[in-house]
Amino acid sequence: MDAKIFFGSTEATGKDFSERKSPYSGNVVSRAPVCSAEDAKKALKIAQEATKDAKTSTLSQRCSWLLDVANKLLLNKEDIAQTITDEVGKPIAFARVEVDRCIETVTLSAETMRTMHGETINTDAMASGKKTTAFFTREPAGVVVAITPFNFPLNLVAHKLAPALVAGNAVVLKPTPEAPLTAYKFAKLFIESEYAIKDALSVVYGDAEVGSALISSDIPRVISFTGSVPVGNIITKSAGIKKVSLELGGNAATYIDKSANLDLAAARCALGAFVNSGQVCISLQRIYVNADIYDEFAAKMAQETEKLVVGSPYDDDTFMGPLIDDESATRAMGWVESAIAEGAKPLLAPYREGRMFHPCVMVDVRDDMAIVCEEVFAPIVSLVKVENFDDALPRMNNSPYGLQFSVFTNDLSLMQRAISELDAGGIVINDMPTLRFDIQPYGGVKLSGVGREGPKFAIEEMTEIKSVVIC
Repeated sequence: MDAKIFFGSTEATGKDFSERKSPYSGNVVSRAPVCSAEDAKKALKIAQEATKDAKTSTLSQRCSWLLDVANKLLLNKEDIAQTITDEVGKPIAFARVEVDRCIETVTLSAETMRTMHGETINTDAMASGKKTTAFFTREPAGVVVAITPFNFPLNLVAHKLAPALVAGNAVVLKPTPEAPLTAYKFAKLFIESEYAIKDALSVVYGDAEVGSALISSDIPRVISFTGSVPVGNIITKSAGIKKVSLELGGNAATYIDKSANLDLAAARCALGAFVNSGQVCISLQRIYVNADIYDEFAAKMAQETEKLVVGSPYDDDTFMGPLIDDESATRAMGWVESAIAEGAKPLLAPYREGRMFHPCVMVDVRDDMAIVCEEVFAPIVSLVKVENFDDALPRMNNSPYGLQFSVFTNDLSLMQRAISELDAGGIVINDMPTLRFDIQPYGGVKLSGVGREGPKFAIEEMTEIKSVVIC
């Protein structure tokens, strides 16, 4: 099936197509139009005009719109999950979970918007003030540009589209080139809904040329991007005066205290390090382990890792499928070989077959090794021996990233210190740092980005506050 361009509510086929091949089989699984900068500009102009109807539409209509999409997602769950697996190689069991999460994200966005409102303000609270009727309201920002990645090609689209549209904006979506059909099928549910606002959603495809045209235009008021730090830097420099929300890279770490439940910690760390083949911004990459229990934990971690099923993403019991492309698999092996050359050791022999890269647990890792200093975005996790939390804390924080960290401990005072002193946008206690609930605020500090996702927080990013005083 071919993806199509949406110039607002109008489908277009384009002249040329790019093929998407399955990262597992190599077979062509979808095609998408090759868009140009002119296509991007056309979509933006349509969105700009559509903001008039979007802004004046009722909240009831917009909430009904999202709930209708959520219901149709449920009815089409298996088809969309299969499309995710086809395009990005995500194991089918996890693709189904992603559809379920997407349904929740869309539904939650509608429910959240029903209760979001302004506030009254006591203008006579200070001596310089006086008694008035004062309040503020939230209004749609206008045109939102949404640019999304391959690793969650459905739910991360939902985290941008649903809050933006329910808040009364118009959106131009540029989905990842690795999953155009997934985005097209999702967008089609919005556009064909009986509650749809005409032309409020456009979809264009492409890489740098299209992205640059969207970002540098004066039409958008909001840029919402999930992806890499280098691209985030380009967006920041070229966007101009706009609201920019960036969810960028991560180098997630956890500390295993000697008071922790080691069976729980090992099981959850294996999941956090290797789910989605490590292709998650909050994938667990660094595990700092108290020296007293280092060997015991390492053995348990190896045991849990060996349980994971690596194979065809179409099998229900597969935990890990292929990496997204050959370059990613080659780079992953390079990380491991570099660490071994520097003195680290693999607990399980590193093994690669094409894009299939088996999970790798590295021990005897030092802080100066590249494998812990940079984001690997692959199924590789490193164990670092530390004396205690005081030893682990500066090492965990010594990263240009700060997305999510975690700590496994039954020591209450250590929990409180972790919450206070770890430098990240999210802290998890007694679970993997890869844990994310779609209702929560999600985003990082330092190079991990600016702004927050999660329906309530994304709506705040995609609306403007208007202050009113009646004297």
